[in-house]
Amino acid sequence: MRELTEQEVVRREKANAIRNLGLDPFGHRFDRTHTSGDIRKQYAENTGEELESMNVAVKVAGRIMTKRGKGKAGFMHIQDRDGQIQIYMKLDNVGEENYDLFLKADLGDIVGIEGTLFVTHTGELSVRASKYVHLVKALRPLPEKFHGLIDIEERYRRRYVDLIMNEDAKRVAFLRPRIIRSIQNYMDGRGFTEVETPILSTLLTGASARPFVTHHNAQDLDMYLRIALELPLKRLLVGGMEAVYEIGRVFRNEGMDPKHNPEFTLMEAYLAYSDLEGMMELTENMFQTIAREVFGKMTYQFGGYEIDLKGPWKRVSMVDAIKEQTGIDFKKDMTLEEALALAEEHHIEVQEHERTVGHIINLFFEKYVEETLIQPTFLYGHPLEISPLTKKNPDDPRFVDRFELFIAGKEFANAYTELNDPIDQLERFEEQLKERDLGNEEANDIDYDFVEALEYGMPPAGGIGYGIDRLCMLFLEQESIRDVLLFPTMKERS
Repeated sequence: MRELTEQEVVRREKANAIRNLGLDPFGHRFDRTHTSGDIRKQYAENTGEELESMNVAVKVAGRIMTKRGKGKAGFMHIQDRDGQIQIYMKLDNVGEENYDLFLKADLGDIVGIEGTLFVTHTGELSVRASKYVHLVKALRPLPEKFHGLIDIEERYRRRYVDLIMNEDAKRVAFLRPRIIRSIQNYMDGRGFTEVETPILSTLLTGASARPFVTHHNAQDLDMYLRIALELPLKRLLVGGMEAVYEIGRVFRNEGMDPKHNPEFTLMEAYLAYSDLEGMMELTENMFQTIAREVFGKMTYQFGGYEIDLKGPWKRVSMVDAIKEQTGIDFKKDMTLEEALALAEEHHIEVQEHERTVGHIINLFFEKYVEETLIQPTFLYGHPLEISPLTKKNPDDPRFVDRFELFIAGKEFANAYTELNDPIDQLERFEEQLKERDLGNEEANDIDYDFVEALEYGMPPAGGIGYGIDRLCMLFLEQESIRDVLLFPTMKERS
Protein backbone atom coordinates (compact mmCIF):
# COMPACT_ATOMS: atom_id res chain seq x y z
CA MET A 1 0.00 0.00 0.00
CA ARG A 2 1.45 3.38 -0.97
CA GLU A 3 1.92 6.11 1.62
CA LEU A 4 -0.63 8.94 1.48
CA THR A 5 0.57 12.47 0.82
CA GLU A 6 -0.12 15.22 3.33
CA GLN A 7 -2.88 16.63 1.10
CA GLU A 8 -4.53 13.24 0.78
CA VAL A 9 -4.51 12.79 4.58
CA VAL A 10 -6.15 16.22 5.03
CA ARG A 11 -8.81 15.44 2.43
CA ARG A 12 -9.70 12.16 4.14
CA GLU A 13 -10.06 14.04 7.43
CA LYS A 14 -12.40 16.50 5.71
CA ALA A 15 -14.44 13.60 4.34
CA ASN A 16 -14.86 12.27 7.89
CA ALA A 17 -15.86 15.74 9.10
CA ILE A 18 -18.55 15.88 6.40
CA ARG A 19 -19.80 12.46 7.51
CA ASN A 20 -19.94 13.68 11.12
CA LEU A 21 -22.30 16.43 9.95
CA GLY A 22 -24.72 13.72 8.84
CA LEU A 23 -23.84 14.15 5.15
CA ASP A 24 -22.53 11.51 2.75
CA PRO A 25 -19.09 12.67 1.53
CA PHE A 26 -19.73 10.77 -1.71
CA GLY A 27 -23.16 12.15 -2.37
CA HIS A 28 -26.53 11.36 -3.81
CA ARG A 29 -28.75 12.34 -6.69
CA PHE A 30 -28.94 16.02 -7.63
CA ASP A 31 -31.57 17.12 -10.15
CA ARG A 32 -29.90 19.87 -12.12
CA THR A 33 -31.91 21.96 -14.54
CA HIS A 34 -29.10 23.47 -16.63
CA THR A 35 -25.54 22.81 -17.73
CA SER A 36 -23.08 25.66 -18.17
CA GLY A 37 -23.59 25.31 -21.92
CA ASP A 38 -27.36 25.62 -21.58
CA ILE A 39 -26.93 28.82 -19.58
CA ARG A 40 -24.54 30.41 -22.08
CA LYS A 41 -26.68 29.40 -25.03
CA GLN A 42 -29.91 30.77 -23.54
CA TYR A 43 -28.78 33.81 -21.58
CA ALA A 44 -25.39 35.05 -22.81
CA GLU A 45 -27.01 37.89 -24.74
CA ASN A 46 -29.06 39.19 -21.81
CA THR A 47 -27.93 42.23 -19.87
CA GLY A 48 -27.53 42.22 -16.10
CA GLU A 49 -30.68 44.31 -15.72
CA GLU A 50 -32.67 41.89 -17.86
CA LEU A 51 -31.49 38.88 -15.84
CA GLU A 52 -32.33 40.58 -12.54
CA SER A 53 -35.86 41.28 -13.74
CA MET A 54 -36.24 37.77 -15.21
CA ASN A 55 -35.13 36.14 -11.93
CA VAL A 56 -33.93 32.99 -13.75
CA ALA A 57 -33.67 30.09 -11.29
CA VAL A 58 -31.13 27.35 -12.08
CA LYS A 59 -29.70 24.19 -10.55
CA VAL A 60 -26.19 23.41 -11.74
CA ALA A 61 -23.60 20.82 -10.73
CA GLY A 62 -19.92 20.30 -11.39
CA ARG A 63 -16.36 20.04 -10.15
CA ILE A 64 -14.76 22.98 -8.30
CA MET A 65 -11.90 24.26 -10.48
CA THR A 66 -11.18 27.63 -8.86
CA LYS A 67 -12.17 29.02 -5.47
CA ARG A 68 -11.58 32.22 -3.57
CA GLY A 69 -13.31 33.30 -0.41
CA LYS A 70 -12.91 36.50 1.59
CA GLY A 71 -14.88 37.24 4.71
CA LYS A 72 -18.56 36.63 4.14
CA ALA A 73 -18.48 36.21 0.34
CA GLY A 74 -16.54 34.26 -2.25
CA PHE A 75 -16.45 32.99 -5.82
CA MET A 76 -15.74 29.65 -7.43
CA HIS A 77 -15.88 28.14 -10.91
CA ILE A 78 -17.45 24.73 -11.30
CA GLN A 79 -16.87 22.63 -14.40
CA ASP A 80 -19.37 20.33 -16.09
CA ARG A 81 -19.35 18.61 -19.48
CA ASP A 82 -19.84 21.91 -21.35
CA GLY A 83 -17.25 24.03 -19.56
CA GLN A 84 -17.18 26.29 -16.50
CA ILE A 85 -19.65 28.62 -14.85
CA GLN A 86 -18.87 31.10 -12.05
CA ILE A 87 -20.71 30.79 -8.72
CA TYR A 88 -21.10 33.67 -6.26
CA MET A 89 -21.33 32.51 -2.66
CA LYS A 90 -22.53 34.88 0.07
CA LEU A 91 -23.05 33.94 3.71
CA ASP A 92 -26.33 35.88 3.93
CA ASN A 93 -27.72 34.03 0.88
CA VAL A 94 -26.78 30.42 1.67
CA GLY A 95 -26.61 30.35 5.44
CA GLU A 96 -23.75 29.64 7.82
CA GLU A 97 -23.69 25.84 7.46
CA ASN A 98 -23.58 25.94 3.64
CA TYR A 99 -21.05 28.75 3.62
CA ASP A 100 -18.79 26.82 6.00
CA LEU A 101 -18.95 23.80 3.64
CA PHE A 102 -17.95 26.09 0.78
CA LEU A 103 -14.98 27.51 2.71
CA LYS A 104 -13.73 24.01 3.61
CA ALA A 105 -14.22 22.58 0.10
CA ASP A 106 -11.18 21.67 -1.99
CA LEU A 107 -10.48 22.02 -5.70
CA GLY A 108 -11.75 18.87 -7.37
CA ASP A 109 -14.77 18.44 -5.08
CA ILE A 110 -18.11 18.04 -6.87
CA VAL A 111 -20.99 20.25 -5.73
CA GLY A 112 -24.55 21.19 -6.63
CA ILE A 113 -25.73 24.79 -6.65
CA GLU A 114 -29.20 26.29 -6.64
CA GLY A 115 -29.52 29.98 -7.40
CA THR A 116 -30.35 32.71 -9.91
CA LEU A 117 -28.46 34.13 -12.85
CA PHE A 118 -26.78 37.52 -12.80
CA VAL A 119 -23.89 39.37 -14.44
CA THR A 120 -20.92 40.47 -12.31
CA HIS A 121 -19.33 43.93 -12.48
CA THR A 122 -16.67 42.45 -14.79
CA GLY A 123 -19.39 41.24 -17.17
CA GLU A 124 -19.27 37.50 -16.38
CA LEU A 125 -22.49 35.52 -16.55
CA SER A 126 -22.71 33.81 -13.13
CA VAL A 127 -24.97 32.06 -10.62
CA ARG A 128 -25.83 33.78 -7.33
CA ALA A 129 -26.09 30.77 -5.01
CA SER A 130 -29.01 30.36 -2.65
CA LYS A 131 -28.17 26.75 -1.76
CA TYR A 132 -24.89 24.82 -1.71
CA VAL A 133 -25.06 21.01 -1.84
CA HIS A 134 -21.95 18.94 -1.18
CA LEU A 135 -21.95 15.97 -3.57
CA VAL A 136 -18.52 14.30 -3.72
CA LYS A 137 -15.29 14.76 -1.78
CA ALA A 138 -12.22 14.37 -4.02
CA LEU A 139 -9.63 12.43 -2.03
CA ARG A 140 -6.79 13.27 -4.43
CA PRO A 141 -5.78 16.79 -5.47
CA LEU A 142 -5.96 17.83 -9.10
CA PRO A 143 -2.68 18.48 -10.94
CA GLU A 144 -1.32 22.01 -10.54
CA LYS A 145 -3.54 24.37 -12.56
CA PHE A 146 -1.07 25.71 -15.10
CA HIS A 147 0.75 22.45 -15.80
CA GLY A 148 -1.88 19.74 -15.66
CA LEU A 149 -0.48 16.33 -16.56
CA ILE A 150 2.90 17.15 -18.08
CA ASP A 151 3.95 13.51 -18.57
CA ILE A 152 2.26 12.59 -21.85
CA GLU A 153 2.23 8.89 -20.91
CA GLU A 154 0.28 9.77 -17.75
CA ARG A 155 -2.17 11.84 -19.81
CA TYR A 156 -3.13 8.70 -21.75
CA ARG A 157 -2.93 6.40 -18.74
CA ARG A 158 -5.09 8.64 -16.52
CA ARG A 159 -7.41 9.95 -19.19
CA TYR A 160 -10.02 10.86 -16.57
CA VAL A 161 -7.64 13.49 -15.13
CA ASP A 162 -6.68 14.64 -18.62
CA LEU A 163 -10.35 15.24 -19.40
CA ILE A 164 -10.71 17.35 -16.26
CA MET A 165 -7.65 19.51 -16.91
CA ASN A 166 -7.35 19.59 -20.70
CA GLU A 167 -10.05 21.34 -22.72
CA ASP A 168 -8.69 19.98 -26.01
CA ALA A 169 -8.87 16.40 -24.73
CA LYS A 170 -12.51 16.97 -23.82
CA ARG A 171 -13.20 18.60 -27.21
CA VAL A 172 -11.79 15.53 -28.99
CA ALA A 173 -13.74 13.16 -26.73
CA PHE A 174 -17.06 14.80 -27.60
CA LEU A 175 -16.34 15.35 -31.32
CA ARG A 176 -15.27 11.79 -32.12
CA PRO A 177 -18.79 10.36 -31.51
CA ARG A 178 -20.22 13.14 -33.70
CA ILE A 179 -17.90 12.08 -36.52
CA ILE A 180 -19.01 8.47 -36.19
CA ARG A 181 -22.68 9.50 -36.04
CA SER A 182 -22.16 11.55 -39.22
CA ILE A 183 -20.70 8.48 -40.93
CA GLN A 184 -23.64 6.33 -39.82
CA ASN A 185 -26.16 8.90 -41.02
CA TYR A 186 -24.33 9.16 -44.35
CA MET A 187 -24.21 5.40 -44.87
CA ASP A 188 -27.82 4.92 -43.76
CA GLY A 189 -28.86 7.65 -46.17
CA ARG A 190 -27.14 5.80 -49.01
CA GLY A 191 -29.23 2.69 -48.32
CA PHE A 192 -26.67 0.70 -46.31
CA THR A 193 -27.66 -1.44 -43.32
CA GLU A 194 -25.42 -1.42 -40.25
CA VAL A 195 -24.77 -4.94 -38.92
CA GLU A 196 -22.71 -6.74 -36.29
CA THR A 197 -20.42 -9.70 -36.99
CA PRO A 198 -18.44 -12.03 -34.68
CA ILE A 199 -15.32 -10.83 -32.86
CA LEU A 200 -14.15 -14.37 -32.12
CA SER A 201 -13.10 -16.63 -34.98
CA THR A 202 -11.32 -19.93 -35.47
CA LEU A 203 -9.69 -18.66 -38.69
CA LEU A 204 -7.25 -15.88 -39.49
CA THR A 205 -8.84 -14.15 -42.48
CA GLY A 206 -9.74 -10.80 -44.02
CA ALA A 207 -6.39 -8.99 -43.74
CA SER A 208 -2.67 -9.55 -43.37
CA ALA A 209 -1.87 -9.22 -39.68
CA ARG A 210 -0.69 -11.14 -36.64
CA PRO A 211 -3.63 -12.02 -34.38
CA PHE A 212 -4.37 -12.08 -30.69
CA VAL A 213 -5.22 -15.60 -29.52
CA THR A 214 -7.70 -16.45 -26.77
CA HIS A 215 -9.21 -19.70 -25.51
CA HIS A 216 -12.82 -20.88 -25.41
CA ASN A 217 -13.03 -23.04 -22.28
CA ALA A 218 -16.32 -24.79 -23.01
CA GLN A 219 -15.06 -26.08 -26.37
CA ASP A 220 -11.39 -26.28 -25.30
CA LEU A 221 -10.66 -24.34 -28.47
CA ASP A 222 -8.14 -21.62 -29.29
CA MET A 223 -9.74 -18.70 -31.12
CA TYR A 224 -8.59 -15.44 -32.70
CA LEU A 225 -9.81 -11.95 -32.00
CA ARG A 226 -10.81 -10.68 -35.42
CA ILE A 227 -8.29 -8.74 -37.51
CA ALA A 228 -10.88 -7.57 -40.06
CA LEU A 229 -14.62 -7.52 -40.75
CA GLU A 230 -14.56 -8.56 -44.38
CA LEU A 231 -15.61 -12.16 -44.89
CA PRO A 232 -18.74 -12.21 -42.67
CA LEU A 233 -19.97 -9.02 -44.37
CA LYS A 234 -19.47 -10.54 -47.83
CA ARG A 235 -21.44 -13.59 -46.73
CA LEU A 236 -24.33 -11.15 -46.15
CA LEU A 237 -24.05 -10.01 -49.79
CA VAL A 238 -24.48 -13.65 -50.78
CA GLY A 239 -27.57 -13.73 -48.55
CA GLY A 240 -29.08 -10.78 -50.41
CA MET A 241 -28.53 -7.89 -48.00
CA GLU A 242 -26.74 -6.05 -50.87
CA ALA A 243 -25.50 -2.97 -48.96
CA VAL A 244 -23.99 -3.53 -45.50
CA TYR A 245 -21.46 -1.91 -43.20
CA GLU A 246 -20.04 -2.42 -39.74
CA ILE A 247 -18.14 -0.08 -37.41
CA GLY A 248 -16.32 -2.16 -34.84
CA ARG A 249 -13.17 -2.92 -32.93
CA VAL A 250 -10.53 -5.15 -34.54
CA PHE A 251 -7.36 -6.48 -32.96
CA ARG A 252 -3.89 -6.81 -34.47
CA ASN A 253 -0.96 -8.08 -32.47
CA GLU A 254 1.55 -5.47 -33.57
CA GLY A 255 3.60 -2.62 -32.18
CA MET A 256 2.37 0.71 -30.82
CA ASP A 257 3.37 4.04 -32.34
CA PRO A 258 1.67 7.36 -33.17
CA LYS A 259 -0.19 5.67 -36.06
CA HIS A 260 -1.01 2.26 -34.57
CA ASN A 261 -2.82 0.80 -31.57
CA PRO A 262 -3.28 -2.97 -31.11
CA GLU A 263 -7.05 -2.53 -30.91
CA PHE A 264 -8.63 0.03 -33.18
CA THR A 265 -11.91 0.91 -34.84
CA LEU A 266 -12.51 -0.17 -38.41
CA MET A 267 -15.43 0.41 -40.73
CA GLU A 268 -15.97 -1.91 -43.66
CA ALA A 269 -18.73 -1.47 -46.23
CA TYR A 270 -19.84 -3.66 -49.14
CA LEU A 271 -22.17 -2.67 -51.97
CA ALA A 272 -23.59 -5.17 -54.44
CA TYR A 273 -23.39 -4.28 -58.14
CA SER A 274 -20.75 -1.63 -57.47
CA ASP A 275 -16.98 -1.61 -58.07
CA LEU A 276 -13.80 0.35 -57.42
CA GLU A 277 -15.20 3.53 -58.98
CA GLY A 278 -18.27 3.30 -56.77
CA MET A 279 -16.09 3.05 -53.67
CA MET A 280 -14.09 6.14 -54.74
CA GLU A 281 -17.28 8.16 -55.11
CA LEU A 282 -18.65 6.86 -51.78
CA THR A 283 -15.42 7.77 -49.99
CA GLU A 284 -14.86 11.24 -51.39
CA ASN A 285 -18.45 12.22 -50.64
CA MET A 286 -18.31 10.75 -47.12
CA PHE A 287 -15.21 12.71 -46.13
CA GLN A 288 -16.68 15.90 -47.56
CA THR A 289 -20.00 15.28 -45.76
CA ILE A 290 -18.22 14.92 -42.39
CA ALA A 291 -16.17 18.05 -43.10
CA ARG A 292 -19.24 20.08 -44.00
CA GLU A 293 -21.74 18.82 -41.40
CA VAL A 294 -19.54 18.40 -38.32
CA PHE A 295 -16.82 21.01 -38.83
CA GLY A 296 -18.05 23.45 -41.46
CA LYS A 297 -14.71 23.59 -43.29
CA MET A 298 -12.78 21.70 -45.98
CA THR A 299 -9.16 22.33 -44.94
CA TYR A 300 -7.37 20.69 -42.00
CA GLN A 301 -3.89 20.86 -40.49
CA PHE A 302 -2.54 17.32 -40.38
CA GLY A 303 0.89 15.73 -40.55
CA GLY A 304 2.54 19.10 -41.00
CA TYR A 305 0.44 19.91 -44.08
CA GLU A 306 -2.72 21.81 -44.90
CA ILE A 307 -5.03 19.15 -46.30
CA ASP A 308 -7.79 20.26 -48.69
CA LEU A 309 -10.71 17.84 -48.96
CA LYS A 310 -12.40 19.63 -51.84
CA GLY A 311 -12.65 17.42 -54.91
CA PRO A 312 -11.99 16.02 -57.31
CA TRP A 313 -9.30 13.95 -55.58
CA LYS A 314 -6.23 12.76 -57.48
CA ARG A 315 -6.17 9.22 -58.90
CA VAL A 316 -2.92 7.47 -59.85
CA SER A 317 -1.84 3.87 -60.43
CA MET A 318 0.88 2.35 -58.25
CA VAL A 319 3.21 1.64 -61.19
CA ASP A 320 2.76 5.15 -62.62
CA ALA A 321 3.50 6.67 -59.21
CA ILE A 322 6.68 4.56 -58.91
CA LYS A 323 7.76 5.53 -62.42
CA GLU A 324 7.22 9.20 -61.59
CA GLN A 325 9.56 8.93 -58.59
CA THR A 326 12.18 6.45 -59.89
CA GLY A 327 11.89 6.23 -63.68
CA ILE A 328 11.31 2.45 -63.39
CA ASP A 329 8.38 1.15 -65.44
CA PHE A 330 6.86 -1.89 -63.75
CA LYS A 331 4.11 -2.01 -66.37
CA LYS A 332 6.56 -3.82 -68.60
CA ASP A 333 6.75 -7.59 -68.39
CA MET A 334 9.51 -8.38 -65.93
CA THR A 335 11.07 -11.57 -64.62
CA LEU A 336 11.63 -12.15 -60.92
CA GLU A 337 15.39 -12.01 -61.50
CA GLU A 338 15.09 -8.58 -63.13
CA ALA A 339 12.92 -7.29 -60.27
CA LEU A 340 15.33 -8.66 -57.65
CA ALA A 341 18.23 -6.97 -59.43
CA LEU A 342 16.37 -3.64 -59.36
CA ALA A 343 15.65 -4.10 -55.65
CA GLU A 344 19.31 -4.79 -54.91
CA GLU A 345 20.38 -1.78 -57.00
CA HIS A 346 18.03 0.45 -54.95
CA HIS A 347 19.05 -1.08 -51.59
CA ILE A 348 15.63 -2.64 -50.97
CA GLU A 349 15.70 -5.73 -48.77
CA VAL A 350 13.47 -8.54 -50.00
CA GLN A 351 12.32 -11.20 -47.50
CA GLU A 352 11.98 -14.82 -48.58
CA HIS A 353 8.15 -14.63 -48.74
CA GLU A 354 8.41 -11.40 -50.80
CA ARG A 355 10.32 -12.95 -53.71
CA THR A 356 7.70 -12.13 -56.34
CA VAL A 357 7.53 -9.24 -58.78
CA GLY A 358 4.33 -8.01 -57.13
CA HIS A 359 5.84 -7.83 -53.66
CA ILE A 360 8.89 -6.01 -55.03
CA ILE A 361 6.66 -3.44 -56.74
CA ASN A 362 5.00 -2.82 -53.37
CA LEU A 363 8.39 -2.45 -51.66
CA PHE A 364 9.36 0.21 -54.22
CA PHE A 365 6.08 2.00 -53.55
CA GLU A 366 6.64 1.99 -49.81
CA LYS A 367 10.18 3.35 -50.16
CA TYR A 368 9.74 5.96 -52.86
CA VAL A 369 6.07 6.95 -53.15
CA GLU A 370 3.98 6.51 -50.00
CA GLU A 371 5.25 9.56 -48.10
CA THR A 372 4.89 11.81 -51.18
CA LEU A 373 1.08 11.40 -51.37
CA ILE A 374 0.03 14.47 -49.39
CA GLN A 375 -3.32 15.70 -50.71
CA PRO A 376 -6.12 13.09 -50.88
CA THR A 377 -5.06 10.53 -53.48
CA PHE A 378 -6.65 7.30 -54.67
CA LEU A 379 -3.75 4.96 -55.42
CA TYR A 380 -4.98 2.01 -57.49
CA GLY A 381 -3.64 -0.96 -59.44
CA HIS A 382 -1.98 -3.09 -56.77
CA PRO A 383 -0.07 -6.29 -57.64
CA LEU A 384 -2.03 -9.52 -57.43
CA GLU A 385 0.37 -11.07 -54.89
CA ILE A 386 -0.43 -8.52 -52.14
CA SER A 387 -4.22 -8.56 -52.67
CA PRO A 388 -5.62 -12.05 -52.01
CA LEU A 389 -9.29 -10.98 -51.83
CA THR A 390 -9.47 -8.68 -54.85
CA LYS A 391 -10.73 -9.17 -58.39
CA LYS A 392 -8.07 -9.23 -61.10
CA ASN A 393 -7.90 -6.34 -63.53
CA PRO A 394 -9.48 -7.64 -66.76
CA ASP A 395 -6.91 -5.81 -68.91
CA ASP A 396 -3.81 -6.91 -66.99
CA PRO A 397 -4.25 -9.85 -64.58
CA ARG A 398 -0.88 -9.13 -62.91
CA PHE A 399 -2.75 -6.37 -61.08
CA VAL A 400 -6.05 -6.13 -59.23
CA ASP A 401 -8.89 -3.62 -59.02
CA ARG A 402 -7.97 -2.14 -55.66
CA PHE A 403 -7.22 1.30 -54.31
CA GLU A 404 -5.85 2.79 -51.12
CA LEU A 405 -6.66 6.34 -50.05
CA PHE A 406 -3.57 8.25 -48.93
CA ILE A 407 -3.56 11.60 -47.14
CA ALA A 408 -0.40 13.22 -45.73
CA GLY A 409 1.55 10.09 -46.64
CA LYS A 410 -0.71 7.84 -44.55
CA GLU A 411 -3.24 5.21 -45.61
CA PHE A 412 -6.86 6.06 -44.72
CA ALA A 413 -8.87 3.47 -46.65
CA ASN A 414 -8.45 0.27 -48.64
CA ALA A 415 -10.99 -0.69 -51.31
CA TYR A 416 -11.58 -3.50 -53.77
CA THR A 417 -13.66 -4.57 -56.65
CA GLU A 418 -14.50 -7.70 -54.73
CA LEU A 419 -13.39 -11.14 -55.83
CA ASN A 420 -16.50 -13.29 -56.27
CA ASP A 421 -15.04 -16.22 -58.23
CA PRO A 422 -14.90 -19.13 -55.74
CA ILE A 423 -12.34 -21.08 -57.80
CA ASP A 424 -10.00 -18.09 -58.02
CA GLN A 425 -10.58 -17.32 -54.33
CA LEU A 426 -9.57 -20.83 -53.25
CA GLU A 427 -6.39 -20.60 -55.33
CA ARG A 428 -5.55 -17.25 -53.67
CA PHE A 429 -6.05 -18.76 -50.22
CA GLU A 430 -3.76 -21.65 -51.15
CA GLU A 431 -1.08 -19.17 -52.26
CA GLN A 432 -1.36 -17.52 -48.85
CA LEU A 433 -0.57 -20.82 -47.16
CA LYS A 434 2.56 -21.13 -49.30
CA GLU A 435 3.62 -17.67 -48.10
CA ARG A 436 3.09 -18.76 -44.50
CA ASP A 437 5.39 -21.72 -45.07
CA LEU A 438 8.01 -19.23 -46.30
CA GLY A 439 7.79 -17.21 -43.08
CA ASN A 440 4.92 -14.75 -43.58
CA GLU A 441 3.23 -14.78 -40.15
CA GLU A 442 0.45 -12.49 -41.46
CA ALA A 443 -0.75 -14.82 -44.23
CA ASN A 444 -4.44 -15.81 -44.26
CA ASP A 445 -5.98 -19.18 -43.43
CA ILE A 446 -8.23 -20.91 -45.93
CA ASP A 447 -11.85 -20.14 -45.08
CA TYR A 448 -13.60 -23.04 -46.79
CA ASP A 449 -17.02 -21.90 -45.57
CA PHE A 450 -16.48 -18.55 -47.30
CA VAL A 451 -15.50 -20.33 -50.52
CA GLU A 452 -18.69 -22.39 -50.19
CA ALA A 453 -20.70 -19.18 -49.74
CA LEU A 454 -19.21 -17.80 -52.96
CA GLU A 455 -20.27 -20.98 -54.75
CA TYR A 456 -23.89 -19.96 -54.11
CA GLY A 457 -23.14 -16.74 -56.01
CA MET A 458 -22.08 -13.35 -54.68
CA PRO A 459 -23.10 -10.39 -56.86
CA PRO A 460 -20.39 -8.17 -58.34
CA ALA A 461 -19.54 -5.73 -55.56
CA GLY A 462 -17.33 -2.96 -54.31
CA GLY A 463 -15.96 -3.07 -50.78
CA ILE A 464 -13.93 -0.74 -48.60
CA GLY A 465 -12.37 -0.51 -45.17
CA TYR A 466 -11.67 2.72 -43.27
CA GLY A 467 -9.43 3.24 -40.25
CA ILE A 468 -11.83 5.29 -38.14
CA ASP A 469 -9.15 6.36 -35.65
CA ARG A 470 -6.94 7.77 -38.39
CA LEU A 471 -9.95 9.47 -39.97
CA CYS A 472 -10.63 11.11 -36.60
CA MET A 473 -6.97 12.16 -36.36
CA LEU A 474 -7.36 14.09 -39.62
CA PHE A 475 -10.60 15.84 -38.74
CA LEU A 476 -9.55 16.57 -35.15
CA GLU A 477 -6.08 17.66 -36.32
CA GLN A 478 -4.26 15.30 -33.96
CA GLU A 479 -0.88 13.74 -34.74
CA SER A 480 -1.12 10.66 -32.51
CA ILE A 481 -3.73 7.92 -32.51
CA ARG A 482 -3.58 8.01 -28.72
CA ASP A 483 -5.10 11.49 -28.75
CA VAL A 484 -8.29 10.24 -30.45
CA LEU A 485 -8.65 7.09 -28.32
CA LEU A 486 -10.04 7.59 -24.83
CA PHE A 487 -8.18 4.52 -23.57
CA PRO A 488 -5.19 3.63 -25.77
CA THR A 489 -3.16 0.53 -25.01
CA MET A 490 -0.29 1.44 -22.69
CA LYS A 491 2.76 -0.31 -21.35
CA GLU A 492 2.47 -1.40 -17.75
CA ARG A 493 3.71 1.10 -15.17
CA SER A 494 7.18 0.16 -14.01
